[in-house]
Amino acid sequence: MKLNKILNLFIGLMLLVFNACEPIVNREELQNSFNPDDIKLEVIQSTPGGNGLSIRMKTPGVTGYWDYNINKKFTDRVDVNYPIPGKSTFTFYVTTAYMPNNNPAEVEYISKSIDVQIDKLDQPLPDAYYALVGDNLEGKTWVFNGTGGDDGLWWYMSPPGDPSSWASVWWNAGGTCCPPADVSGKMVFDLNGGANYTYYSAPGATPSDGGSFAFNGDYTKLIINGGVNILGAVDGGGNSDATYNIIELTSDKMILYHPNADWGTGWTWVFKPE
Repeated sequence: MKLNKILNLFIGLMLLVFNACEPIVNREELQNSFNPDDIKLEVIQSTPGGNGLSIRMKTPGVTGYWDYNINKKFTDRVDVNYPIPGKSTFTFYVTTAYMPNNNPAEVEYISKSIDVQIDKLDQPLPDAYYALVGDNLEGKTWVFNGTGGDDGLWWYMSPPGDPSSWASVWWNAGGTCCPPADVSGKMVFDLNGGANYTYYSAPGATPSDGGSFAFNGDYTKLIINGGVNILGAVDGGGNSDATYNIIELTSDKMILYHPNADWGTGWTWVFKPE
């Protein structure tokens, strides 16, 4: 009898130790703890229908970033003079993302959006918008500041990695032997319902679809989105990220530089209004 009690006690202790080693996890209950319905957003306009906006995420304990179409910022509040009239949608993305399969490459993002109607641009915009799109924001067309074989400096290879080296010419491709295939094309920037960018490879060519543009926070870079690139990017100066240093942007000239062209060099573009 004593032996049986001892054996039962031993077995019980072993089961207790075994169970203690098993993780107590109910995998069916693992889920993202953020619910978009719990995230409070608001947009405050400085005047009724005006473009002076304060875009805010009001839920305590939530961190993330705003995508407000012309830029992104990792903050819960963005104050901006928005350049696009009409109805716009702004989206806040929660950065504490859930990994459904415990794989960092598979991330589930939680987002919440808010709409705002802008009826008038009564607050001034940064100068870059007026230079790029037109003095009255009417839309503007840009072309190369030169033609093939004119010996001008408007599309050329330059040193890599340093915007200050944009004027150093390693190979004057456009002005001498080898202008790009779209040398006679054009680029159109407008704010008709969005920050729109349209590319034409030649006069009368089919326009691109879905392109847009943006500036970085300090207006030192021009970013082309939507899988569309600038004139001359397809030949030599091609750059898949379509982000360009702004060397000069005025009402009558635009100089762009990329520090890492496809050939491992820098590249410089010079454009003028059509």
